[in-house]
Amino acid sequence: NLQSFNLSESIRECIISFEDLLEQKKLDLNLNIEDVKICSDRNYLDIVWNNLISNAIKFSKIGGTISIEVKEILNNIYVIVEDHGSGMDQKTGSYIFDKFYQGDTSHKSEGNGLGLALVKRVIDILGGEIFVDSELGVGTKFIVKLKRGRNNE
Repeated sequence: NLQSFNLSESIRECIISFEDLLEQKKLDLNLNIEDVKICSDRNYLDIVWNNLISNAIKFSKIGGTISIEVKEILNNIYVIVEDHGSGMDQKTGSYIFDKFYQGDTSHKSEGNGLGLALVKRVIDILGGEIFVDSELGVGTKFIVKLKRGRNNE
């Protein structure tokens, strides 16, 4: 269901839905969100942002920082969600988009291992790409690259 919409506003709405969890963990939020419009499936992308932000909160240390950036470069839109939490080693990083895989079993009760597999599937369906950069004990950064779409409003 492709439609033109303000991606930045959609991401802001998603962030607001996590306000209570952010406050509970005393997390600082560093936002750098350009005003970007896209022609895509808003409901599908909401699945992506909800999963990435939820994971950033889940794996952040109390009092930590989460950064979210939205920018457009040459008709590509980049959404970057970064935490400074537990991070993961290279082996774990190579499996995170597999169904039911959970690299950090200490959070097993908080999910079933389908979130990032679903994120990857949605990004693939929409013709985008997702990258992960993570270091154990330092944090994780997810970079989502999307095409702006057919309407350049």
